[in-house]
Amino acid sequence: MALIKSVKGVLPKWGKNCFIAENATLTGDIIIGNDCSIWFNAVVRGDVNRIRIGNNVNIQDGVIIHCTYQKAAVEIGNNVSIAHGSIVHGCTIRNNVLIGMGAIIMDGVVIESNSLIAAGAVVLRNTHVHSRSVFAGVPAKKIKEMEKSLLEGEVHRISNNYNMYANWYE
Repeated sequence: MALIKSVKGVLPKWGKNCFIAENATLTGDIIIGNDCSIWFNAVVRGDVNRIRIGNNVNIQDGVIIHCTYQKAAVEIGNNVSIAHGSIVHGCTIRNNVLIGMGAIIMDGVVIESNSLIAAGAVVLRNTHVHSRSVFAGVPAKKIKEMEKSLLEGEVHRISNNYNMYANWYE
């Protein structure tokens, strides 16, 4: 069973058909939608502010999601993949977004729908990633527009595959 901790009397909540790995950690004010997966060694800490996660979201191995006290909550939309080892902190991620492996998303960032953040990118505080953008680098900058093939071939494919992978576990 995952480590699920109450903070100030508030327990994390999640919807139907969610997979939460045995060594994932969820604390405090977290609400997770349906068909989501929280993978091995992921930490989702809603102890200092709220975390809201939509439907069909996968939070892969070693991801850290946290907030800033009284300043920056985390809002994650639907059909979002947050890849291995990423850090998501005090930001807003809309629908149909892929966050690549090891990316760092800082406080106040807004990532609009149908976007991709490349592996290893560092998206600095208060950056606005417009819809259909691909950002990469340190610090992350827009490198191109999202192509339909990339949206369907990567963003949608990965978010849908993680539901399949979760179903392989008992």
